[in-house]
Amino acid sequence: MNTIQIQGKTKIMEVIPPENNNNTFYKIVIPIILSVFAVYLTIGMSLGILPNFIKDELKSGSVVVGVVIGLQSLATLLTRAYAGRVTDTKGARKSSNLGIILVIVTGIFYMATTAFCHHPLPALALIMVSRIVHGISESMLVTGALTWGIGLAGAGKSGKVMTWNGIAMYAGIAIGAPLGIWLQHSFGIQSAFAAIILLSIVAWLSTIGLPVLAPDPSHIRTPFYKIIGKIAEQGLGLAFSSIGFACISSFIALLFISENWGDASIAFMAFGSCYVLTRICFSSFPDRFGGYRVALISLVIEIAGQLFIGFASSREMAITGCALTGVGFSLIFPALGVLAIKKVDSHMRGTALGAYAAFFDLSLGFAAPVAGIIAGWYNYQAVYLFGGVSCLLATVILFIKRKR
Repeated sequence: MNTIQIQGKTKIMEVIPPENNNNTFYKIVIPIILSVFAVYLTIGMSLGILPNFIKDELKSGSVVVGVVIGLQSLATLLTRAYAGRVTDTKGARKSSNLGIILVIVTGIFYMATTAFCHHPLPALALIMVSRIVHGISESMLVTGALTWGIGLAGAGKSGKVMTWNGIAMYAGIAIGAPLGIWLQHSFGIQSAFAAIILLSIVAWLSTIGLPVLAPDPSHIRTPFYKIIGKIAEQGLGLAFSSIGFACISSFIALLFISENWGDASIAFMAFGSCYVLTRICFSSFPDRFGGYRVALISLVIEIAGQLFIGFASSREMAITGCALTGVGFSLIFPALGVLAIKKVDSHMRGTALGAYAAFFDLSLGFAAPVAGIIAGWYNYQAVYLFGGVSCLLATVILFIKRKR
């Protein structure tokens, strides 16, 4: 039984477990997935167009690109605790809708940036503000969406909800990057920024008909730092494994340009499509074989993918590396995430999800600037050796925990 709120009135609604009624599960989850997908399209579009825009139009170097890209993840990281608190005390819908509103603000700031193309410093300042707002919006939306979906579908399907939300997230990034590049080349960069605003409206409309889970303010909340302590082992494994993804999202486009391999859209699509297909085909593996076992095998595949890119002698080899990274990274979040939320009570689920995802944000915020420094000192392929070593560290952490 779940408590929901409809038009200001609190009611009791029985949510049929998805294992007994798959139609009910998908009616609940699909609107949330569409909302998350639309917002992550905007994130993918910004990843596709901003590195070249900063480097070519604003005449800035790789370190600046890394810092600007990493700002979004840093902002998401610093607001995870707040997003969890809003979700647990104000409700998942409020958190999700606030995230969507902030994406609209982000699109407006991005649009304003184009007026300063001949003035790099003001343009960079506006882009940095945009990245910060985009990061806060991501924190609010994802925490709200995951908590909303798990609350309506039932805790027994939390892994499945995470899996489908992850599909929406990375499919959005994989499709958004080439979509943004295409819009920029076909209609100008302003059209890509305008599309961010339109997609935000789509995200809001997608969930407008879903019931609202009423928060329970009577429970005593566990401090955020204690939640982090409870899920730190899973969080660290997620953090180090996410660096491979950060390297692809931040520098694969510049690697392709430096090697004269053409448009990097196919690399984003290879990563995203393999990520999505792996989740669809093997989403039950964490439940069947255990989260740690699935995560360890996934990390071995991700390491292979990073090494393929790091030693790539051709465009095809680099694309293969992106595909392997997508396969390896795909199941790590749900495999370790299911273990993480089992460590807290249901009324703290939003905070726990925020804390767990904060490790992902910390990873991206740290990885992009460091990768930029590595690219400046050596070359873009060295970035992916850094990604492979990071995944190896994640493997060591999980192996020690499993053995213990």
